[in-house]
This record gives sequence, structure tokens and C-alpha cells, in this order.
Amino acid sequence: MRFSRPVRSVLGPALLAALPLGGAMAQEDGAAAPPDLLSFAQGVLPLSVEMPGTDMRVGMEAAIALIDGNPLKISMTGKPGGAEDAVILTYTLPAPTRFSRFAVPGVFETPSPSQTFFADVVIEGAADAPDGPWLPLASGRLEVHGEKGMQTDLALAPDQPEVRFVRVRLSDGVNIERDKTFFEFSEVIGEGTQQEAATNTHFGGVWKGRGVKLELVQDGAVVSGCYDANGRLEGTVEGRVLRALGHDAAGIPSQFILIATGDGTLRGLRSANGAPFKTYDGDAVDGPSVCPAPEPPRLGCGSVIHGIGFDYDSDAIRPASRPLIERLHAGLAGESAARIEIVGHASSEGAADYNRDLSQRRAQSVVAALAALGIDAARLSATGRGEDEPIASNDDEAGRSLNRRVEVRCTG
Repeated sequence: MRFSRPVRSVLGPALLAALPLGGAMAQEDGAAAPPDLLSFAQGVLPLSVEMPGTDMRVGMEAAIALIDGNPLKISMTGKPGGAEDAVILTYTLPAPTRFSRFAVPGVFETPSPSQTFFADVVIEGAADAPDGPWLPLASGRLEVHGEKGMQTDLALAPDQPEVRFVRVRLSDGVNIERDKTFFEFSEVIGEGTQQEAATNTHFGGVWKGRGVKLELVQDGAVVSGCYDANGRLEGTVEGRVLRALGHDAAGIPSQFILIATGDGTLRGLRSANGAPFKTYDGDAVDGPSVCPAPEPPRLGCGSVIHGIGFDYDSDAIRPASRPLIERLHAGLAGESAARIEIVGHASSEGAADYNRDLSQRRAQSVVAALAALGIDAARLSATGRGEDEPIASNDDEAGRSLNRRVEVRCTG
């Protein structure tokens, strides 16, 4: 069965929404939609791109764009192909996942006889290895949407397995008017349940690549570093993903979404001075530092934290975040500030009032956890700002995941 439906603008990830552990949950009016588990910003990593038949020059940038959380269409192929050609993209998930929904948003045609939107979508999953065996997850044939904000649900295969790898096959076109054409696509959304991913411990070291000069120091879930010779960054790890904020000597900001692999590869996205996110890939190298020695990782007054996870649509802090809370407590215990304000922030994808309330309750949960560890409750306060103070664009999941954060502000 296949159907298209409009998506309410009030739906989307809320503040620090972690991947749900249980089954389907009741959704209050204005609450966030289930998180997209098929997103680079949530730890999904492209492994390979194959093109049986014509080489249509599809690279890793297109593979990331397919899971960037942005419904705008992209030009997938650098060379034209025909209806019999296909693109097969393989991804690894951060933890075992059981999907309950796949959808494709933004199916629109460019008014040109030389371009068309991929029409046939087949999704398969594998539990143990990136070469299979592959089991069917979902499939469907796309038709042009009648209005913006719609998504086409793909037909789910029965008895969905728990998988660690996903393979997406795209072929044919919505409207092929000649033998060869360029193909476009938007993204694939995947919702469901996912086990908790272990904290990635592979970020420490020196990394180099095209446009990449990066040195990182990791201590548990906390990372600091330097980039571009004089830029400084700080961030936290949640599962497989490091989210970090930086600025150079002139004060120009950068934002990073990074995944380090065990084989010495760093894949990521970077936004400089508010520009759109671009791929940011490098390799671990032996040798001298690429910039002045990074400051040791720390949490305390002034910290911006992305790694505190909460149960879906809840203010309950997830057990895996306890070490990060303990690190924050240790840092704040040495501060002399009279007042410590924990400020919760959200992306813009939920209803504004709902997100503000949820961000307030989640900030209060952090306050309660710090007080339980020994910080004087009279010094602590909680504030929920909802979506009012974004630090990144809300147009894609990379920016939205950075906007969901906790800030520590100290006075006195």
C-alpha cells in the first residue's frame, strides 16, 4: 500500500530528542514527530555507492544528501542514465534498528525533458554485515506531489527485522521523455525503534583531508580541539556522533557534525559562518600538531552540551547520559559562581509552545540531577527557551540537531 500525506509544520524533533527505545508512543497535540533514524546527524554513515549499468557519477556527497534531513531535491547523477539503470547506496546504522515507517518527501519534477525524479525505491536491511544477506524492508513507486510539505509512505514488508545496515535502490524515473536523463531525488525518512549506541571513542588525533586540518582530544563523551591553524572547538559525543561548535581568531563561527570510524576515517559536515553544511572528510595521520595544542576537554560554566539524551517526547534523562551529567557536576563543583542557570533549547520542528514547555522540563531534569549529585539547589535554576534562540539553520537535520542543546550560564 502506498499513500501521500501532508505533514503538519508543527511536527518534528524536539529538544535533545533521543532515539526511542520502545514501541509506538502516543503523541500529544503539537509534540515532536518520531526522530528520523535514517539521518547522518543521528549517526548513519554511508558505506558505498554502486551503479549497475551506466556509471552516472553518483558520489558520497549525494549519499549524505539522501540522509541529510532536508526535503529539498538534489541532482543525484552527474551523468545521464536510462530507465534500466539504478543507484544502490549502502549505509551503516549506529545500533540495531527496527523500522516502522519509511517515507520520501518533496517529490517534484524540474520542468526539463533532461531531468526527472527517481521513481522506484526499494529498501533492504541486513543484520550482520554490509554485504548481506539482505531482507526486504520497504518499496514503492513515487508520483509527483500535489503540494509542498507532502510525504509518500513506502509499503513496509511484513515482519520487519532488526538491522544494522540499510541498502537503498533507486531506479527508473517519474517522467522519462528520452533514452537518457539526469536523475533527482530528495531524501529517505526512516522511523522506528533503535537500541542505544555505545559512545564513539575514536575522535582523538590529528585529521587531514581536502580543506581539513583538525586536531581533537577526547575524554569520554567530551571533546576539544583546534582547526584551520587557529580555530578552537568544543563538543560532546552522543552515540556515534560528535557535535561541536568552534570559532577562529577573528571570531567567525563554525559548526561540526562528525563521525569517526575505527579504521581512521573521519566523515562529517561543517558549516562556516552560517553557510549551508558541506561535507568535511579526512583521515587520521601521524605527525606534528596541525595547530596550537588543544585545551583539555571540560564541562562547566559556559558549556554548550548536545550529548544529554532524553527519552522520546519526555523529560526523563537516559541512563547513558549519566557520565556526562557527572562530568558536568564535577566541572561545576569547582566553579565559584553564585548562580548557575541551565537553559534548554529546541529546534523549530515542534509547536513553539509545546517545545518551550518540554525544554523547560528537560532543563529542570538536569537541575534535579545536578542537585542530587551535590550542587547546592539554591544556586541552580532552569529555563526553557524552546526554539527562540537557534544557533544553526533548521532547514536540515544537522542544524536542527545542533539547536537541540543545553547551555550552562553562570553569574555572580
